[in-house]
Amino acid sequence: MGAGNHQTPGLMKPKADMSVVDRILNGEIRAAARLIRDIEDGRPVAREALKTLYTSSGQAFVIGITGPPGAGKSSLADKLIEAFRGQGKKVAVVAVDPTSPFSGGAILGDRIRMNRHASDDGVFIRSMGTRGHLGGLSAATSDAVTVLDAMGWDIILVETVGVGQDEVEIVRTAHTSLVVMVPGMGDDIQAIKAGILEIANIFVVNKADRPDTDRTVRDLENLLDMNLPSEDEWRPPVVRTVALRQDGISELMEKIQEHRNYLLSSGRLARFEEEKSAQRFAELLKEGLFRQVHDRIQHEDRLKGILEAIVNKELDPYTAVDRILEEKLK
Repeated sequence: MGAGNHQTPGLMKPKADMSVVDRILNGEIRAAARLIRDIEDGRPVAREALKTLYTSSGQAFVIGITGPPGAGKSSLADKLIEAFRGQGKKVAVVAVDPTSPFSGGAILGDRIRMNRHASDDGVFIRSMGTRGHLGGLSAATSDAVTVLDAMGWDIILVETVGVGQDEVEIVRTAHTSLVVMVPGMGDDIQAIKAGILEIANIFVVNKADRPDTDRTVRDLENLLDMNLPSEDEWRPPVVRTVALRQDGISELMEKIQEHRNYLLSSGRLARFEEEKSAQRFAELLKEGLFRQVHDRIQHEDRLKGILEAIVNKELDPYTAVDRILEEKLK
């Protein structure tokens, strides 16, 4: 499943950048980086390339790493890269960062440790800006994962911004989601009740050499006990790590493999792929319909009049939308 194992499909989309698609399927990193940049920029040629690459995807195992800022997500990702490389796996990383409101560029976080893998041909690291997209992931992250998957990477790590409860999108992208926490996060443990509990397949208490580690682990275990799964469901384990010293990484790797085995043996991996496909289809359909309808009423110079009628209470927005949709369906 390493990069370069895919054969170029026999039928190619005529509008796709054929050289980029071929080079990606042959494992060329520069071509993948170029296409991911085009995806972020919303270039039509990227969409055409994705149509071809999609059929070659579906082999990589995707691991999400999320949690609050300062939890050590990048340090943990660095150690996971090392561990997977020790197994002979090729690893790609998509690190999603907050986007600067001034320059539009990504404010790169603590990526310096991962840079030690830069000379390794079996590792690819790409930072992406959120560009205002909520949910912890860039709008282009799913497509970037598709590109890297089609390229032949065995493992894809997706590290999110780390803003707390808004990190729910990782569930629809990663097969296994790690929620990283640090000792002494009393308020954050309470916040888990509001949503993050459903995100984690594995809880990682990093920096476990700090005081209050036992309390944090106990609080997490108590929350999990209050939400006991049925016998055939996965109960998220709590793993202690000190990423900078590589403590607990072997146990974490074991739990990741256990969860992967569970997904395969229970049939939940196939169900996950079905739900992810349905979600992506719905997103693209909504985007496409909105773009078509909005562009049409703007082209017909009707948008301003509709908005004025709504503001003046001469027309309600619900009826306005219903009328436009009726026109679209005729």
